[in-house]
Amino acid sequence: MYVSQSMTRDVITIDKNAGILQARQLLDKHYIRHLPVIDQDNVLIGIVTDRDIRSAMPSAQLQQKDGRCDPDKVEALKIKDFMVTPKYTISPQDTIQDAMLLIQQARVGALPVVDSRKSLVGMLSVRDLLRAFVNVLGIGEPGVLVGIVVEEKVGQLKKIVDAITRMNISFGSVLVARHWEEGKRAVFVYLLTLNIAHVKKGLTEAGFELLDPMQWSLEHKP
Repeated sequence: MYVSQSMTRDVITIDKNAGILQARQLLDKHYIRHLPVIDQDNVLIGIVTDRDIRSAMPSAQLQQKDGRCDPDKVEALKIKDFMVTPKYTISPQDTIQDAMLLIQQARVGALPVVDSRKSLVGMLSVRDLLRAFVNVLGIGEPGVLVGIVVEEKVGQLKKIVDAITRMNISFGSVLVARHWEEGKRAVFVYLLTLNIAHVKKGLTEAGFELLDPMQWSLEHKP
């Protein structure tokens, strides 16, 4: 799945000469946390976050002698005075897997999506990624997650799929993850059924080792 399929296209933006109060109003009105700054050609030149605005508002330069904010100084503070140049952007042709890795590595909550001319074409947030994976994993439908431990070798996934298919159970999704024991993998199948007892019994009788999904953790590494 590409970024272009999951990004928010109707992006709220702001001009570098706009005031800080206008930026605050836009963030509050649209319930967003990131405000891209673009020029007259729609080229991304900066970004402002709600954290940036909170940091700028109580700045010492805005204080009067009695400690209150000087409204004239607040009104005079422009976006260009405190916006930052985006360190990380992503292309609409990148995959959501690329986006997830970049968001994790950069520790940001959203990425501006720009084309080859650096024009802003969208924003991709953690919320957008979650929505995409809910759709991909099929977890929007009622079902149960079942964990299975298998040896790390070719053909194991097919055996699981065949065994569950014979029970006439539909799949929502299948994920394969690392297991803390060397030479093994954890397979998580999301099954579109709530009657899971006979499925677990059938898998156990077929020789599969079941894994409680609540007991599995990314912190366990081989």
